Amino acid sequence: MNIVILSRNKELYSTRRLVEAAKQRHHDVSVINHAKCYMAIEPHNPAVYLGDHEINDVDAIIPRIGASVTFYGSSIIRQFEMQKVFTTTSSLALLRSRDKLRSLQILSKSGVGIPHTAFAKYPSDIKNLVKQVGGAPLVIKLLQSTQGKGVVLAETTKAAISVIEAFYGLEANIIIQEFIKEAKAEDIRAFVIDGKVVGAMKRTGSKDDFRSNLHKGGTAEAIKLSRSEKSMALKAARALGLNIAGVDMLRSARGPLVIEVNSSPGLEGIETTTGIDIAAQIIKYVEQNIGSSDRKQRDKIGV
Repeated sequence: MNIVILSRNKELYSTRRLVEAAKQRHHDVSVINHAKCYMAIEPHNPAVYLGDHEINDVDAIIPRIGASVTFYGSSIIRQFEMQKVFTTTSSLALLRSRDKLRSLQILSKSGVGIPHTAFAKYPSDIKNLVKQVGGAPLVIKLLQSTQGKGVVLAETTKAAISVIEAFYGLEANIIIQEFIKEAKAEDIRAFVIDGKVVGAMKRTGSKDDFRSNLHKGGTAEAIKLSRSEKSMALKAARALGLNIAGVDMLRSARGPLVIEVNSSPGLEGIETTTGIDIAAQIIKYVEQNIGSSDRKQRDKIGV
């Protein structure tokens, strides 16, 4: 089987592990920088090129698309989809998951538990906006933020109003969410592959930081999810049409709440923490689903 990994950096841990896992299972595998590819859009002949070389005879692609090139990366995926090439992440699912507001709207529509959230462009009364999420303390997030960047905790209403006004003054798109105090700077990452949770870890933020990102100095430990947490993770991935996903949740007094669903979840943290060979499970998933690109996508939400 010929597998192509779409990644801009073949030295990244996740990319290297996927290459290793594919080779161990005796597949041909290559890493292609999707940002350097281009498309020839012709009737009945959709093609993807790298330089003067057409990328063909591909059985499956594994997209590892960075947030900064989401639009172009999704276009490359779509071109392969038009060729009936199997992809572990569809172009539509990628776009949904990367749009924080859109993904929260879809999750909410699907009955997935999420923190109380508000969004406005130029609210006439910021105090009422703050009330919609339960008042201060609250969390303010840039819609384009990743890995905890562009996320602010406002501990008082006065501070919240000041930060919100500053972001609006910069014409930045933000969402406002309730602060889940009982989470205690901890969150859960559930790794989902093909409708199953294959590994989970609890991440704890560094001292004096409410964010639990490992990139920010946090720590992680392997955990076993409760039935409700596992069900919520699967429901969230399914709602966004993601067959591979990292679902981030908070443990709240009213049950698990999904804060984000990552369509290109990193493998280093989850593999190192749990000892589970996630890369091999992704390759097995590809093996089991070759040819499924001809089937109707499991995608029923037209938003």
